[in-house]
Amino acid sequence: MRIGIEFTVNQRPHSFEAAAHHTLLQVLRDQAGLTGTKECCGAGECGACTVLFNGHAVNSCLVLAVEADGAEIVTIEGLAAHGQIDPLQTAFIQTGAVQCGFCIPGMILSAKYLLQENPQPTLEEIQDGLEGNLCRCAGYSRIIEAVAAAAAAKVNAL
Repeated sequence: MRIGIEFTVNQRPHSFEAAAHHTLLQVLRDQAGLTGTKECCGAGECGACTVLFNGHAVNSCLVLAVEADGAEIVTIEGLAAHGQIDPLQTAFIQTGAVQCGFCIPGMILSAKYLLQENPQPTLEEIQDGLEGNLCRCAGYSRIIEAVAAAAAAKVNAL
């Protein structure tokens, strides 16, 4: 049995049909074609599937698609505006925080949520904000540096 659901993804309304056991991650990747959201552990341990769900960072592998009915979802593809990538994405590139790139979409969305909640985090707060995201190749120092640089750039732009 499939259930009709409607939610907004990256500021665009979408309608889907999903089995009751399908996750938001499955619908985003398989039906919406948004493959920037990565599937890795499937158990909410790695953060590779992180999206913003009604403004909060969540592991989309732990959210049933039917729970997203009526929700506002932002994926990594939705951060670009007017053909320009998000300043956080720019900071990740400039600091060399991106290696294989598999974990980066989840890292960036977790960092985006952190900076929305705390625009001027300390290094310890950045570490805490990213603790649910695992990186297996780049190490964390450049990722933390990227988030700190994005926060500093935002403050300097004011």
